[in-house]
Amino acid sequence: MSLRVLALSIALAASSLATTTVPAVAAAASQSAPVLVVDAFHAAMGRSDAAGVADFLLDDAVIFEQGGAESSKAEYVEAHLPGDIAYSQGMTDTITSRRSTVQGAVAWVLTQGRTTGTYDGKRVDRLTTETMVLKKAKGGWRIAHIHWSSRAAPAT
Repeated sequence: MSLRVLALSIALAASSLATTTVPAVAAAASQSAPVLVVDAFHAAMGRSDAAGVADFLLDDAVIFEQGGAESSKAEYVEAHLPGDIAYSQGMTDTITSRRSTVQGAVAWVLTQGRTTGTYDGKRVDRLTTETMVLKKAKGGWRIAHIHWSSRAAPAT
């Protein structure tokens, strides 16, 4: 008889754990999905995959970089993406801080880091900030806005 009680207690405990864990796991997955999109965007850039980079952007995405702006995916892909891909080939990016928030169908990912490497024969060492705003669209999260800025890292 006590074996049945033990088995029932274990079953109830497992059931309770599953009902509290599943929503927590789903919430964590929802929070991490935009971060995964940002990481995949950067991975496509690093592979020189312009089409892959473009796939992560909404058609009306706005990109701000170093005081300039592209007001659509098409404009960015034509005007600035080739230069960004070329620049990224000689760089190593290190994330020093990242926060993300999801509110309904909108999310933002705030990243600080350091970019080092060589571009056009010159040594690069920059402290970077990146803001990406994402919207949930057909097929998942897509980037609606990017804001990149950087400054020279302090001399060591």
